[in-house]
Amino acid sequence: MMHGHEKSDPSIVAVKPVNDGGQPPAELVEPREGTEGNTIEPPTHRTQGRTSVSHGLDRVRRAAKERKGEPFTALLHHVDVGLLRSAYGWLRKEASAGADGVTWDAYGEGLERKLADLRDRIHRGAYRAQPSRRVFIPKPDGRQRPLGIASLEDKIVQRALVEVLNAIWEDDFLGFSYGFRPGRGQHDALDALAVGINRCKVNWVLDSDIAGFFDAVDHEHLMRFVEHRIADPRVSRLIRKWLKAGVMEDDVVTPGTVGTPQGAVISPLLANIYPHFVFDLWADQWRKRHAHGNVIIVRGACPCEGGGRRHRRWFRARGRCQAVPG
Repeated sequence: MMHGHEKSDPSIVAVKPVNDGGQPPAELVEPREGTEGNTIEPPTHRTQGRTSVSHGLDRVRRAAKERKGEPFTALLHHVDVGLLRSAYGWLRKEASAGADGVTWDAYGEGLERKLADLRDRIHRGAYRAQPSRRVFIPKPDGRQRPLGIASLEDKIVQRALVEVLNAIWEDDFLGFSYGFRPGRGQHDALDALAVGINRCKVNWVLDSDIAGFFDAVDHEHLMRFVEHRIADPRVSRLIRKWLKAGVMEDDVVTPGTVGTPQGAVISPLLANIYPHFVFDLWADQWRKRHAHGNVIIVRGACPCEGGGRRHRRWFRARGRCQAVPG
């Protein structure tokens, strides 16, 4: 976190054991006094087939670590029936249906036949992304946050591809990046911030936020960043299909021209890749080359409800926090 490239300074944050599944070690956060429920729950439950799936992706992880910055030209073959089956099992059974109206239980009837057909369509280029169903949930300030609920097959394919892409990107992301990553969460980001502040002399806390990221992210810039590491054109076409599929609201489909649906399975990873290039790499180099004194960086993925506001109120009350609007 302090002047470190991939891991936080061990005097601030220690390292915890490697996660199951071969993921790189996350950073252990020392809890703030009085915190509750900061244990990271596994984002998905495991199903049979995990062992065979991991074997191929372990090779991808090793290659990503050994060949930093080198693009991967052949990845789609990892999206096979075994990985699709696991991806189906990792989805939330009780999640709402997308525009297709298909639930997790309904898709499970004749699952192997459906997954084999889905695999074939993916590899023939015949797979078609469907628009996400638009719903709104209330925000703390009274406004409405739009969410996009993907169809069941889109969720399966996105979840499978995220597993493949995480094997590459998790080795590239920097240590102070906490949002939407396996084994990490917003509470970890807050804990890392609290540990750094409690152990160091702090003069200023700069709090910034990207306003409306999911609604406004530029597709071409995003794909350019993705393709720094992903040179398999079939994977790029899949991601573009999801970005362009748009949303359905009141039976009206609006094609996607900017943004990525908040709520789509692929969106959290894309939301980490974009700031990795536009902020993380720049900020890490700036603090190493130009900053005077210590600079602690903690980046989440979005404002942390409740906990983040309490931290900001504490800092501002002491004149040590400068808010920067997105």
